[in-house]
Amino acid sequence: MLFRAIMDGKDRAAPALISGWERSLSYGELADATARMAHRLIALGVAPGDRIAVQTGKSAETLILYLATLRISAAYLPLNTDYTPAEIAYFLGDAEPSLFVVDPAASESAGPLASEVGATLATLGTDGKSGSLLDGLDTFPATFDDVPRGADDLAVILYTSGTTGRSKGAMLSHGNLYSNAATLVDAWRFTADDELLHALPVYHIHGLFVATNVPLLAGARIRLLPKFEPRAVLRGLETATVMMGVPTFYTRLLADPRLDRDATKGMRLFVSGSAPLLAETHRAWEERTGHRVLERYGMSETGMNTSNPYDGERRPGTVGPALSGVSVRVVDEASRAPLPAGEIGMIEVKGPNVFTGYWRMPEKTAAELKADGWFVTGDLGQLSADSYLEIVGRGKDLVITGGLNVYPKEVETEIDALEGVEESAVIGLPDADFGEAVTAVVVRTPGSTIGEAEIRAALATRLARFKLPKTVIFVDALPRNTMGKVQKAALREQAMMPQAAD
Repeated sequence: MLFRAIMDGKDRAAPALISGWERSLSYGELADATARMAHRLIALGVAPGDRIAVQTGKSAETLILYLATLRISAAYLPLNTDYTPAEIAYFLGDAEPSLFVVDPAASESAGPLASEVGATLATLGTDGKSGSLLDGLDTFPATFDDVPRGADDLAVILYTSGTTGRSKGAMLSHGNLYSNAATLVDAWRFTADDELLHALPVYHIHGLFVATNVPLLAGARIRLLPKFEPRAVLRGLETATVMMGVPTFYTRLLADPRLDRDATKGMRLFVSGSAPLLAETHRAWEERTGHRVLERYGMSETGMNTSNPYDGERRPGTVGPALSGVSVRVVDEASRAPLPAGEIGMIEVKGPNVFTGYWRMPEKTAAELKADGWFVTGDLGQLSADSYLEIVGRGKDLVITGGLNVYPKEVETEIDALEGVEESAVIGLPDADFGEAVTAVVVRTPGSTIGEAEIRAALATRLARFKLPKTVIFVDALPRNTMGKVQKAALREQAMMPQAAD
């Protein structure tokens, strides 16, 4: 469904993917490459409805694999390259993929994990040449008839960290992906003349769907950078017209003296998301470049929900009104009755972008995706009189660091299991570079001398690096209310006071 729309009416000679500064794939070559990859996947035994788990570095081949998965009507399961084997074991056990694709360097450690769930193991490098998945690829036909799928059929499973420590697999349909991409093409005025500078990872919704599906659907070209690095990004700005990033991108570019109006003279749009952009960063960016950053609001379960307007006021501190076809409301948490403008409540979303449910979690699905079609986001916010949404907090204590989600319970569970720790609480504290820094507040058991370095070292083999506490604060006791619940708001206030440190 999505791939057919991507190729519909496209100039096969026009560039689609540019890897760095040299290698380029046209739309015709992209179609041929995804066809061959589709045949390759089928030869490996992947059938419609099967899951393909992917933990590889960023490359054109990774995107080809993603699109080929859609073409054969399997479900694509991207996994953060920073996840540890312990974390991967859970995802594979839950999703039960028929194929697990990893970087060649990880094949030895990934082998037992794949065997445990009966998955075939394949490898894929980032150089466009290495990996068993590419073996004999050019012997397959360059044409493929896409397996028919409906709008409600499963296309992707995105795992979100669970508030109780168990991750949830958000199921996104073909219709979810297409509708959101088509809406954003229109909202952000994408055309075939655009070049998107892509420095995001391709294992979450921002880099894989928004920054890939949208420009491809418009017939634009994507310049793929392996990662965010200011020097490379500044070079990319010489030919790009659009950049999508997280707040960290903008703060780090502002720290580079080479950023000025001349460096951004060819740009028409800068988009920021995945975490709040500080008002001071908005102001500093406009002063240095002459451009106003466009903020939007989305999540794994819904894609993009709201956006500051392309034409009109881009209001700092807000994520704009609802996108076309999407409904957003703020309700009382208990009654779910809509609240008037200016009152803070739970944000709910409804529309063709909203996921179909959580993989093999009907109870969680029923609790968060209501029978009336509204999805309870877990975010707290308020709407202005002219329908601009402001996010004021998170009901689930989510920490967003560098644009990546960290749920405290998952980290707390690992810390609490360490000898010498009585209990812990994980919070997010303001950080100029990452937006929020994962911070652990720990109560030692009597007589324990466990320190920050020991805690971080122990967690390093259990959690992805972005989940590791940047700071560990030791206290005698955690603040609680009369019901015994840890008061994280009080903890945040205390943690920012110098005397809270050990």
